[in-house]
Amino acid sequence: MAVSSCAAAARAFPSFECRSDADFFAGGVPRHNDVPKNSSGVRFSGKANSLNHGSSIHGGMSSLILRFPPNFVRQLSVKARRNCSNIGVAQVVAASWSNNLGSPDFTPAAAKAVDASAAAAAAVAPVDEEVTVMVENENPACDDRNVQIEEVTRGKYSSFLSSDGSIAIHAGERLGRGIVTDAITTPVVNTSAYFFKKTSELIDFKEKRHASFEYGRYGNPTTVVAEEKISALEGAESTLLMASGMCASTVMLLALVPAGGHIVTTTDCYRKTRIFIETILPKMGITATVIDPADIGALESVLKQKKVTLFFTESPTNPFLRCVDIELVSKLCHENGALVCIDGTFATPLNQKALALGADLVVHSATKYIGGHNDVLAGCISGPEKLVSVVRNLHHILGGAINPNAAYLIIRGMKTLHLRVQQQNSTAQRIAEILEAHPKVRCVYYPGLPSHPEHQLAKKQMTGFGGVVSFEVDGDLLTTAKFIDALKIPYIAPSFGGCESIVDQPAIMSYWDLSQSDRAKYGILDNLVRFSFGVEDFEDLKADILQALDTI
Repeated sequence: MAVSSCAAAARAFPSFECRSDADFFAGGVPRHNDVPKNSSGVRFSGKANSLNHGSSIHGGMSSLILRFPPNFVRQLSVKARRNCSNIGVAQVVAASWSNNLGSPDFTPAAAKAVDASAAAAAAVAPVDEEVTVMVENENPACDDRNVQIEEVTRGKYSSFLSSDGSIAIHAGERLGRGIVTDAITTPVVNTSAYFFKKTSELIDFKEKRHASFEYGRYGNPTTVVAEEKISALEGAESTLLMASGMCASTVMLLALVPAGGHIVTTTDCYRKTRIFIETILPKMGITATVIDPADIGALESVLKQKKVTLFFTESPTNPFLRCVDIELVSKLCHENGALVCIDGTFATPLNQKALALGADLVVHSATKYIGGHNDVLAGCISGPEKLVSVVRNLHHILGGAINPNAAYLIIRGMKTLHLRVQQQNSTAQRIAEILEAHPKVRCVYYPGLPSHPEHQLAKKQMTGFGGVVSFEVDGDLLTTAKFIDALKIPYIAPSFGGCESIVDQPAIMSYWDLSQSDRAKYGILDNLVRFSFGVEDFEDLKADILQALDTI
């Protein structure tokens, strides 16, 4: 009779039952004392710091971080791993390796035996044969040991990672993740649903005694890694990743603002956000007051006159890069019982820490700088679990789930986030200074310039000013279009934050459906240009812009 890899693992680690399902797959934290022992007498429980402190990650969900022998998964052939669904023998042995490291009976010879038995099993096990081995626990000391679950916070990386750049690379991955693999990169888990071995197991899951994912819309292990990475950068307790930035903004507004509620926003903002606030929210009796980003007096007045639920704006704003005093606004709003949500897309989590400045939530269009390669749509919202869970609950109803392949692209993009943002900050600052001194440019909007109305504020709350510069050319609609068409490096497109430079004329790209006079009400003049700098060489971009200006 052929010996399966499960049987081999059982011989090497007799304390564990080989399972063919995703029993210990990441995604849920079981209740502290409610996790039953399996039939072999081994208890798998998750004791996380988040539970001890009355908080949790991902709505009570976190990642199981399994320690496993460095070469074990590598030793298993594809056939052998499939025989236990890759989340059976590998995970069982992973847990056993971790639990037995401290045992006096565990020796290097035992490790060699594992490798040998695994290799033998891989050579002879049929693909479709399933063998379940159930044995008594021979090491009672293992009963009280736990599969390690770690709270996703910036703090756990601080002992060996001191910079945002390193955190963007390693957070959610270097200390373990809920996917058993020895690959450096996080695997893409393409599945629409997760199965349960028996009805009793499903009931345990429903009653929070069993940790598992359930349905693809409610979570995915690849997505969780991306969420943990963003949480670590923002210093957030929890992050929810969605299909787009607008999905994150709209679901947040619908979830947190009650029918008949009132919000405060600013004059300068992304047009689709304004449209949602002006046309969709009123259908639910939700009204809004629009103020200038720097008008603190207007904010104080509306907070006194109305029962404000939420202050929501971008900082910097789109397209004039106005900045909101996040610390002061948060103080005023909290004194009056209002929440503060900042869209930090233009700033990035590297240039600005909205939560540390006092905001309750921060939203990003991860399509932009976080993804950074102009190849993925995504949005995210970060903050305390208490608030994020409210948004998550509505998100699970409305849909808008991000595809795991897109989540992987976010993870991949974040590896170079700090390198890209450094280059983009530098290029934008230098080009903005050149444009401001150029005779064919009337006005430049960039927080890094002393001429910007919130320059001092930006210096206070930002460490860099971003890679987007808006400016007005000395000319009309057609003259400005001629300048843009003369550019050779940037693409004419409606986005920003990627490796490739992008340029657009907002009067045409975003407001063409409005008359010239209606566009002017929003400050959108025909000669306005928004330039997003990529990671191309500064000298190349400088030369291209100067030659294009020479054509008008």
